[in-house]
Amino acid sequence: MSNSFHSPIEAHRLIAAAQRCLEAVGLDRDMAACVAQVLVEGDLLGHSTHGLALLPGYLAELEKGGMARSGEVVALAERACVATWDGGRLPGPWLVQQALAWARPRAQMYGSATITIRRAHHIACLAAYLEDVARSGLMVVLASSDPAVASVAPAGGTQAVFTPNPIAVGIPTGGEPILIDISASITTNGMSNRLYKAGQTGPHAWWQDALGQATNDPAVLFANPPGTLLPLGGQEAGHKGMGLALLVEALTAGLTGFGRADQVEGWGATVWLQLYDPEAFAGLGAYTGQMDWLADGVRASRARDSAHPPRLPGHRGLALKREQLERGVSLHSSVMPALVPWLDKLGVAI
Repeated sequence: MSNSFHSPIEAHRLIAAAQRCLEAVGLDRDMAACVAQVLVEGDLLGHSTHGLALLPGYLAELEKGGMARSGEVVALAERACVATWDGGRLPGPWLVQQALAWARPRAQMYGSATITIRRAHHIACLAAYLEDVARSGLMVVLASSDPAVASVAPAGGTQAVFTPNPIAVGIPTGGEPILIDISASITTNGMSNRLYKAGQTGPHAWWQDALGQATNDPAVLFANPPGTLLPLGGQEAGHKGMGLALLVEALTAGLTGFGRADQVEGWGATVWLQLYDPEAFAGLGAYTGQMDWLADGVRASRARDSAHPPRLPGHRGLALKREQLERGVSLHSSVMPALVPWLDKLGVAI
């Protein structure tokens, strides 16, 4: 399957079109601008399942009321540099950006700041929030779970308990920041759905059927009874992925007091965000000195395959972003066919 639908499109045109679509179904203008920016940032960084591929789903949620069109967060608890918000089903990207704005000055004052959000809608690509914060000299850690969905089995199990439960980290260095975006499962629901709809299989056994047989066919997720995504580490070392999933659940559902033990309202997210200011610890210079040494060590490690040398997380995405800001964004072949009916319906042109 081709990786692009047609000629690249300038990022600003995609952002503007996405914003107009979101406003056309009633989303507050400032929120629409934020959501559009975050979605296109996902595509710029190469996270094509979590960029504009999400826009049709977001528009459908806004139309049916699953995503709130306007409103304010409600602070359920707050101390000097710790808070818990009720997101009221507002757009996840806007909520995360509001949380970053709340946490930045507090991290710079106290050394770190932590905020959790219950009842957010989906927060899109976690990597999309990292670069700006890391380039400002702050370390950022972001995690989310979705209590309305279960698609990942625990190690040794055959029934789903978790979502992929992603966690992302932005690490300042003396040069390009390190941007980590991983999940507690081998692959994501977005990639599974894309492969299934295209009638394709994965390169490895990322899933298992209801009997616990590992497979490279995502169709098992849609069988009756359904299969599951395997935790990170697969059937051989899935206890590691399960441990990561449990950590994310503790940080999100545990600290917000809202998760799988509660009645949920649909597709969404429970969020944990923490910022660190290295200046409050050993100093930014000492921090970046340590990180730069590690970065140099990764790059200097002798490659097992010369065609694929060791690379730092996020650096390929940042290089792709620079390229696409110059020549335009190449959308995955599945994006525009799903988006065109909405563009036509809402009278929006790219």
